[in-house]
Amino acid sequence: MAHDRNAPETDRRRAPEAQRTAGAGAVHETLSLAALLFAVSMTFLDQTMVSIAAPRLTEELGLSAAGIRWVVNPYLLALAACFALGGRLAELLGHRRVMLLGTGIFVLAAALCSAVPTGDVAQPWLIVCRAVQGVGAALMFPAALAVVAMVFPIERRGRSLALFFGLSGALIAVGPVLGGWLTTWTWRAVFWVNVPVAVVAAVLTLLAHLPDDRRRGSLDRRGALLLATGTVLSVLGLQQAATWGWASAATWACTLGGLLVLTVFVRLALRTRHPLISLRVFGDRAFVADVAVLFFAMLAFVPVFFFASVYAQVALGSSPNEAGRYLLVFFAGFGVAAQLGGRILDRRGARPAIRLGTALGAVGFALWAHEMTDLSLRAQWPYIVLAGAGIGLLLAPASTDAVSRAVGASYGEVTGVTQTVRTYAAGLGLAVLGTVLANATTDRIVASLKDRGLSTATSRELAHGLTDSLSGQGGRPPAGEGSSSRLPPKVLEAVRMDFAEGNRAVFYGMAAALAVAFLCAHLHPGTRPAEAPPSGAGRR
Repeated sequence: MAHDRNAPETDRRRAPEAQRTAGAGAVHETLSLAALLFAVSMTFLDQTMVSIAAPRLTEELGLSAAGIRWVVNPYLLALAACFALGGRLAELLGHRRVMLLGTGIFVLAAALCSAVPTGDVAQPWLIVCRAVQGVGAALMFPAALAVVAMVFPIERRGRSLALFFGLSGALIAVGPVLGGWLTTWTWRAVFWVNVPVAVVAAVLTLLAHLPDDRRRGSLDRRGALLLATGTVLSVLGLQQAATWGWASAATWACTLGGLLVLTVFVRLALRTRHPLISLRVFGDRAFVADVAVLFFAMLAFVPVFFFASVYAQVALGSSPNEAGRYLLVFFAGFGVAAQLGGRILDRRGARPAIRLGTALGAVGFALWAHEMTDLSLRAQWPYIVLAGAGIGLLLAPASTDAVSRAVGASYGEVTGVTQTVRTYAAGLGLAVLGTVLANATTDRIVASLKDRGLSTATSRELAHGLTDSLSGQGGRPPAGEGSSSRLPPKVLEAVRMDFAEGNRAVFYGMAAALAVAFLCAHLHPGTRPAEAPPSGAGRR
């Protein structure tokens, strides 16, 4: 039976308990969590494995450093553009149905990515398929998290979602190692592996009898179009700034044009009876604090997969499999801390967990950045663990607390809001930090080459070529007939150190983002979702 948007909050809080006890009881909960875990894990596995495979993929398909970013960026753009739509569709069409639909779209697009032909068609093929993968994930993820919120009662929701994120983190941790191993065989296998995972997810979803209730209402098609257009344009402008240049009219036309469209979306949403996103939830100070923390934390969390992988393969000279183990250290801290964060949330609320997590994350990323020029995992691993622990501590509490404050809205819609913010931040982080890496590395390489007697013009020309070459060849010295191949080995070793220096700037940027998240965490009033007033009551 559809839920009434205006139903009292107390009635809506009883709904999860009714859903939980109907059917198979505890087994229902276990199967539900397992089904959602397998479905969502595909999205995390995909991000880590594709990052590991990026250099080999670049080499075989002949993509540039800018081209390989377009294997990652369309996925994130589609996620950011469609998350809110996915959350709303889950409410209108049923959570189970939309989750299965998203899973099917995701795995079909992954299979097409694995079948990409070589030649000029490779890049547009990957761009389209990766974007479709992002649409599938955007349908799947909000429906899955909304089901967790519906199935588990609020007093155990933090622990349940901590287990959800912790086990997802464990599977993410497998991703780099699995991706490295698969890449030694063929990079195409990092896309094939999604097929069996999707089959298991679909079977468990059907066995668990997940709630598939629908709500009355209509789809705000105008809002969905405006939100997607504004998100894609603004993030596209930032992503292309490194290629077009920050002084380019195209860069600012996309960025500012996208922000203008998003402003129009907000104004219309406030006057729409059934908007794509119910903006009333932003009247809750705790929700705003949660979303702000997630935004700044995600500037570091998703980009760290890509930048740490490339750093390991270029600066440390690691193989893809070794780079996977490098990222595994990060998730060792993440997985343990995620469980602790969930327990803190259930016992004391979200504020202590997100304050501690953002503080540890900021310190961990800063110390990790400081040690990057050591070119040794032995010197870096304690700080990598600390950075992962910080993210693990804050992620489940901030996400769960935000979704639990769905007063006057639905779990699916609010999950769509939080995931849109998270993914927008991830795309923004990749764009800005990618520009930082390119500029910082190029400047340092220019200085190194000038110190060896080359002119400024020649040094800059070689620096741009070397930056592209190193980013795409996984740590091996540039090969081929280009001018970079004529550089002496000692110069190439100096260039690797320059690349490490460039990455140091990137990871200091991640630390700064976590420091801002720490300040945002202090905006949280410390209230618990159970203390929230009924729908229609005034909110602080």
